Amino acid sequence: MSRIRVLVGTRKGAFILRSDAGRKKWEIDGPHFVGWEVYHMKGSPIDPDRLYASQSSAWFGQIIQRSNNGGRNWEQPGTPPGEPLTTPEGFPKGESNKFVYDASSATGKPLTTHQWYDGTQRPWEFKRVWHLEPSLTDPDTVYAGVEDAALFRTVDGGKTWQELAGLRGHGTGPKWQPGAGGMCLHTILFDPGNPRRIYTAISAAGAFRTDDAGLTWKPINRGLKSEYIPDPEAEVGHCVHRIAMHPARTNVLYMQKHWEVLRSDNAGDQWQNISGNLPSDFGFLVEVHAHEPETIYVVPIKSDFAHHPPEAKLRVYRSRTGGNEWEALTNGLPQEHCYVNVLRDAMAVDSLDECGVYFGTTGGQVYCSPDGGDHWTPIVRDLPSVVSVEVQTLR
Repeated sequence: MSRIRVLVGTRKGAFILRSDAGRKKWEIDGPHFVGWEVYHMKGSPIDPDRLYASQSSAWFGQIIQRSNNGGRNWEQPGTPPGEPLTTPEGFPKGESNKFVYDASSATGKPLTTHQWYDGTQRPWEFKRVWHLEPSLTDPDTVYAGVEDAALFRTVDGGKTWQELAGLRGHGTGPKWQPGAGGMCLHTILFDPGNPRRIYTAISAAGAFRTDDAGLTWKPINRGLKSEYIPDPEAEVGHCVHRIAMHPARTNVLYMQKHWEVLRSDNAGDQWQNISGNLPSDFGFLVEVHAHEPETIYVVPIKSDFAHHPPEAKLRVYRSRTGGNEWEALTNGLPQEHCYVNVLRDAMAVDSLDECGVYFGTTGGQVYCSPDGGDHWTPIVRDLPSVVSVEVQTLR
């Protein structure tokens, strides 16, 4: 019988929620890594019991944790038991958890600075890992999106890491600048039909695609318009919050930008606005139904300074037509005095026949809908602020 495992990263530790296919009764396991920020946890699609977690602290730095038994036990790869936890080999090292690192630009010259809010140049610094994406074919290969924006990869289960410097070394790199939450690489998508194609998204640089396994990268931001930068149609500088796709239709991408929800039907070469009748087109996440490539979900937020639902009503919006036409999903969600936020990595779907949808809030609630969004129930309340939610369907 199928089982569900929900991996929840919070500002003060990680939690693992387990249930059977009925998704009515849940076992709550945690917190793991008490007191640490856990920006992301994710399991290997090849070996579901192989989990990876990003554990970080402003005092102690960045640590990668690995579990080989579904989260029951954890270890730092390559560190003998009893040894102090350290930043993994291959991630830059330095003082105060702000580590200057370098790569070569497309011209072969060292790339040492990026643009700051005021237009001045600042050194690249390694601060934390935002997102971990295990390979579709090898449980020991994992990609890490970090802040300041860069892409790293391990091929030995997290013992050592190496930067895919072609991304940060793209000629536009010196023009990248932080969004309000930092300059983070937060989205990594693999094309199941083309192992050499990877999509990434960076706040606030934009979306990028590689067709040669990470050697070279192309900005894919045509059609994006951003009023807060001098050239609203610039090649880079757009604050992309999240991109998503269905594994059966990898040329169709969905994007939640700082403002606007968008769609591309040609692998990101051109984008069009699909915000339609949403009450606000500001938000952080976008997700796709497991079995219906034209069914997508967003959670609108009032504005870029008021990070709570419009009218203080927590509503997930669903489009069954790939955008433009949206319906509010409210059954079981608070419809008054609700001022939580839902962050970019905090929604996921399972792959059961009746697709389940899950999301977590900054108020510490994790909600489940076992019927594609029609009805919602809280799995757990009063966790620390939820940063990420991932779901594993265990057959």
